[in-house]
Amino acid sequence: MKILMITPYLPYPLVSGGQIRTYNLLKNLAHKHQITLASFIRSEQEKEYLKELEPFCQKVILFNRRKAWSPINIILSAITPFPFLVSIYFDISVRKKIKEELEKENYNLIHAETFYVMPNIPQTKVPIFLVEQVIEYLVYQRFVEGLPIWSFLIKPFLLLDVAKIKWWERFYWKRAKRLAAMSEEDRDFIRKLEPKLEVDVISNGVDIAYFAKTEKHKPKVPTVLFVGQFKWLPNRDATKFLVKEIWPTIKEKIATSKLWIVGRNPPDDIKNFASADVRVDGDVEDIRLAYGTSDVLLAPIRNGRGTKYKILEAMATKTPIVGTKLAVEGINVRNGKEAFVAQDAADLAAKTLQVLKNPKMGEKLAEAAYMLVKNKYNWERISQELDRVYKEVGI
Repeated sequence: MKILMITPYLPYPLVSGGQIRTYNLLKNLAHKHQITLASFIRSEQEKEYLKELEPFCQKVILFNRRKAWSPINIILSAITPFPFLVSIYFDISVRKKIKEELEKENYNLIHAETFYVMPNIPQTKVPIFLVEQVIEYLVYQRFVEGLPIWSFLIKPFLLLDVAKIKWWERFYWKRAKRLAAMSEEDRDFIRKLEPKLEVDVISNGVDIAYFAKTEKHKPKVPTVLFVGQFKWLPNRDATKFLVKEIWPTIKEKIATSKLWIVGRNPPDDIKNFASADVRVDGDVEDIRLAYGTSDVLLAPIRNGRGTKYKILEAMATKTPIVGTKLAVEGINVRNGKEAFVAQDAADLAAKTLQVLKNPKMGEKLAEAAYMLVKNKYNWERISQELDRVYKEVGI
């Protein structure tokens, strides 16, 4: 089958959840389909990564994405119905290139990763399969609702933009022939808004072989790990929640404990959390080192739906997990069996302390989690499910 896959990023290097997902799906589907990858890049330097993708693609087409705060994006979001998120990616020249590509080649399917690349797809008879990695408007809605009181002057404009995101997100759900969500919870949420849509669950996975090579070394002091890419707003919220409301309780009970915050692109307010007992690393060469030298992964996620790679990675490295319901969403973990699940700061701290004080309990959780991720969340199995949908949707 000939497939045109359109993504808002180049799926390499593997530094974000979206890149990890797309790269592994390409790698596992390359022998079954002829895939043309069409991706946005932020800089010319990204072209050096093409050699990592070309073995899995028939062709790679690159589009230059405008800088997020380009005046063009601001003007587009102000004078058109498009929200700011869509304005960043909408480009007449990109739409023209995609139109030419569709006319030149006989594609069976268009695979669009995220709804906000879809305005660049012209009218076509080729069926569109849309993958929603998260429900975007919910992420931005929670962010705006959590803004401080002094932001009251800009809040109405931001809420208007969230309303526009919601409208266009639902519009493009309906334009696609088929939709995929990352979890059953997301699928049910979409169906509640749009009952007539056909929605599959194509969950995220993890490279079991890669993470199983993690070398485990008992840290010198009890170490709590947080992992997250800080361009994703929910990770910023979770870090602040952790440091301000959860960590003081843990530190009070175990004075020697340390918190290790790992994630690319930490903003200044996250970097400022660094102290004698809190370490902030914006760039860890091999994330397995962090999992291998920590006692527990703490994931107090309060916003953002979809499967979290940090959870799958921790499972694959046999690192015990404490997290919220949203943190483990889309993964069939059972509270007290493969992970500890809690909601408020006091309970999250208490569950983390249980693991730190009882290593045998942590090992039992981690072993059960490893067996679950190995059997159900490996990329080969997930790619087979996507291949099934391709065959049902394509022409």
